Amino acid sequence: MSKAFTRKSDQGDQGDEDEDASPALPSGSKNYITPLGYARMREELLSLIDDERPKVVEIVHWAASNGDRSENGDYIYGKKRLREIDRRIRFLTKRLELAVVSDPSLHHGRDQVFFGATVSYEDQEGSANTITILGIDEADSLNAQVSWVSPIAQALLKSHVGDVVKLQTPKGWLEIEVMKVVYPAPASQQP
Repeated sequence: MSKAFTRKSDQGDQGDEDEDASPALPSGSKNYITPLGYARMREELLSLIDDERPKVVEIVHWAASNGDRSENGDYIYGKKRLREIDRRIRFLTKRLELAVVSDPSLHHGRDQVFFGATVSYEDQEGSANTITILGIDEADSLNAQVSWVSPIAQALLKSHVGDVVKLQTPKGWLEIEVMKVVYPAPASQQP
């Protein structure tokens, strides 16, 4: 019997091509990112290419030289890990090619909300919140960071301290007032 009929399908691995991907970029929009976010993504990419991938390739090569690959855990896991690393390398490469680095420190001292701002706001019920507006690939909701394409960021962008803006929520419209806008200091002013 031909191996073509006995080999397990790799479709499970190919079907999750974007499993580690950040949300898709809105069509026609730019992939804004802060210099720090760009540096982190580039560092991860270089680490994968220069450190992790060569180590896994070496393990797979060693495991393959041991003979029977069908029951060789090092070989099977190594090949799977290699596919994951290659997928992440492709993702990071594409995102970095599309990235538009925007330095929020250029707006230091201003009271208008732009990309990279840390905004404190209060809703109509008196609940206060603070968020930082960052790029799609660097925002972390657990650290009160939101993507610039999120509804809250879209509502706040271009507003000034004291402005009341409307935010569409699942429960209806919510009015929020911009209380404070902060940007990081330029590198020349940081201690």
